[in-house]
Amino acid sequence: MQLVIVESPTKARTLQGFLGSEYKIMSSFGHVRDLPKSSFGVDIEHDFEPKYILTAKGKGTVKELKVLAGKADNILISTDPDREGEAIAWHLVEALKLDGKAGKPYQRIEFHEITKSAIQEALKNPRQINDHLVNAQQARRVLDRIVGYKLSPFLWKKVAKGLSAGRVQSVAVRLIAEREREILAFKPEEYWEVAATLKNTKNNPLKEFQAKLASVNGKNLEKLEITDETKAINIEKNLEGAQYSVANIESKVTKKNPSGPFTTSTLQQAAWQKFHMTAKATMMTAQQLYEMGLITYHRTDSLNLSAQSLAAAKDYITKTYGANYHPGASNTYKTKAKGAQEAHEAIRPAYCDQTPEMAAKDKNLTKPQAKLYELIWQRFIACQMVPAVFDSLAVDIAATGKDNTNYGFRSNGQTLKFDGYLKVYPAKFEQVDLPNMENGEPLEFIKLEPTQHFTKPPARYNEASLIKTLEEFGVGRPSTYAPTISTIQTRNYIEKDEKKSLKPTEMGLLVNDLLVAHFPQIVDIGFTAKMEEDFDAIAEGENDWVKVLRDFYGPFKSNLDAKYAEVETKNKTAEVTDKICPKCGANLVIKMGRFGKFYACPKFPECKHTENMEPAKPAFEHEIACPKCKTGHIVEKKTKKRKIFYGCSAYPDCDFALWDKPTGQNCEKCGSLIVETIRKQIKCSNKECK
Repeated sequence: MQLVIVESPTKARTLQGFLGSEYKIMSSFGHVRDLPKSSFGVDIEHDFEPKYILTAKGKGTVKELKVLAGKADNILISTDPDREGEAIAWHLVEALKLDGKAGKPYQRIEFHEITKSAIQEALKNPRQINDHLVNAQQARRVLDRIVGYKLSPFLWKKVAKGLSAGRVQSVAVRLIAEREREILAFKPEEYWEVAATLKNTKNNPLKEFQAKLASVNGKNLEKLEITDETKAINIEKNLEGAQYSVANIESKVTKKNPSGPFTTSTLQQAAWQKFHMTAKATMMTAQQLYEMGLITYHRTDSLNLSAQSLAAAKDYITKTYGANYHPGASNTYKTKAKGAQEAHEAIRPAYCDQTPEMAAKDKNLTKPQAKLYELIWQRFIACQMVPAVFDSLAVDIAATGKDNTNYGFRSNGQTLKFDGYLKVYPAKFEQVDLPNMENGEPLEFIKLEPTQHFTKPPARYNEASLIKTLEEFGVGRPSTYAPTISTIQTRNYIEKDEKKSLKPTEMGLLVNDLLVAHFPQIVDIGFTAKMEEDFDAIAEGENDWVKVLRDFYGPFKSNLDAKYAEVETKNKTAEVTDKICPKCGANLVIKMGRFGKFYACPKFPECKHTENMEPAKPAFEHEIACPKCKTGHIVEKKTKKRKIFYGCSAYPDCDFALWDKPTGQNCEKCGSLIVETIRKQIKCSNKECK
């Protein structure tokens, strides 16, 4: 028997279909060992030695795998082809004692797509564990443990219990906090635009079009040059009765090239922009598609594509769309990401002739799986197609004011001439059809309109723009973006506004200000990016992981010790309010907790009464009566983990609650509340009612 160990049951089932009955495929269910949750688990005095223990699930898994390993003729470890996968493989070797000397020998195999050819190639080229990759992952894990376990107690003492600090997460919070302060400090500036509506007079079709004022006396007009209404009206008055004519026509053919195939970060950005799919959901869905054998490995920052996939794409494109849709020689792309692992491939479909429709039917895909697979498939096919071709037209129009001022207006047109890659990967573009015009042609004046505008503050980050910024700065790596965003939301350092953009909470701003003031290295973008480069150097065998940790820990520990004495505790004095404790009658005080400010009884721990300062929000624009007590109404609430639910305003006297949002209507069959699910489905809240 050949024993093959992978991370997940889905991957095991897919591999079993390729390898047959000679192989026994087993899942480790991820990591079988990790640092303990209840203690620090790192021996700093002995070269930062980690004290790994079996996880709760790992105990049973290792016991079962040991039995199977004893019966196996050969043991193959086939975890994912990245540092995390290499670390999982190493932990399996350690836990199962597969060292080839005192224990049973093993072989490590890796592949970037779950296809028959890739698996066969991997079986021909087994290897041993790559210690450099393991050490790089171990250095990251230990460093993050040091920051988390050493800095978090400082936050508990100085700010509030339950807080935690993280290396990459703290930088992400800083970016969001600084952007919020930019927005709050922003002062809008007024400016005006002047646009003329005109009509051609010679060639058909005769058609109205708009041209914007672009220059005055030959000098280009700056965006903020017309600063108030008076200036705009003066231009309008000066142009009363003016004659407009075509001064110049510039016609050219422009091309729009396809984007490269997806990397982890660009997939997360596109999934957010097109479907509002979170980074966490995108990675979870991509993992499922990979384990089903539909796509290549989804944690990558490379834009490389295999020769086999390029040949297959060329064949598919020419047969399906025609030879004019393929450039002849395959398109290649180079990544700009810092530290990108060029040996890997970009994310692409395992088989380009497995269309989204076929995959959805053959694999019985869920809606998120089908949408994400279609996005990946479209992007890969499109990246091997020819550019889209546009006819672009720029028309300069002249008019002279009453005071002989020369005004220049401009109108730009663009029409699609050949769709190229847009045939497969639709993208938004502005199509503006201008009428046919000639140089010197007089134009019919319709109207002149000055319009007021104000400059806008920078936009809040959303998940896509935050990931893009982190990648540009070299902070984090493909596997870290999704858990980073998820973690800082769970910790209540950031939250999403009504547009799903990211904004800092009061607690997030407080913690960020404290870290920036006293631990600038931890939240410094350049320093965090440099740490990623150190991890990359460890992975390449060019740096020692213990030295990297030692260089970090010395200055960090000295600064931390000094700050315990220097920084004032925020909650030393609590603000007393007029609000009375319903249990003991004392005046409630305002305290700062993990989820922000709250009312608390000053007689704690004798009296443990607390109240939320944030009033519950109505769940609907009209009050919805509670169907249970008939006296309260439904309001929006949050669990301790900040998950939204809908409950009765009369709590704790009435405990009625729903996860789905009430619509304000009642079911015609049973009278229960009609609700809207997170997937926008409308249904009855009564589970017994169909």
